[in-house]
Amino acid sequence: MVSALFDIADFLLAILGWIIIGQVILSWLFAFGVLNTSSQGLRSFVEALDRITAPLYRPIRKVMPDFGGIDFSPLVVLILIQILRMLLDGAQSSLTYSTV
Repeated sequence: MVSALFDIADFLLAILGWIIIGQVILSWLFAFGVLNTSSQGLRSFVEALDRITAPLYRPIRKVMPDFGGIDFSPLVVLILIQILRMLLDGAQSSLTYSTV
């Protein structure tokens, strides 16, 4: 039962990581004019991704200095997600090992 909870948490963190990567790639494509910015469907999709990721970026953006238009907050969030996944994996393996 506890192992399933760890697996669900790991899965959700992995999905969040992929959402952040997708949001970053889409923002680059918009910035370089590769994607049509007048497409309402694509714009609403990007805005939805921004609404998902903005609460994660906001506290990091307050702490990090301005790098002249380059936003490193997605990278920091991805690193924190990986650290959380490693901590969850360690906790799951220690719980599994202690119960055997």
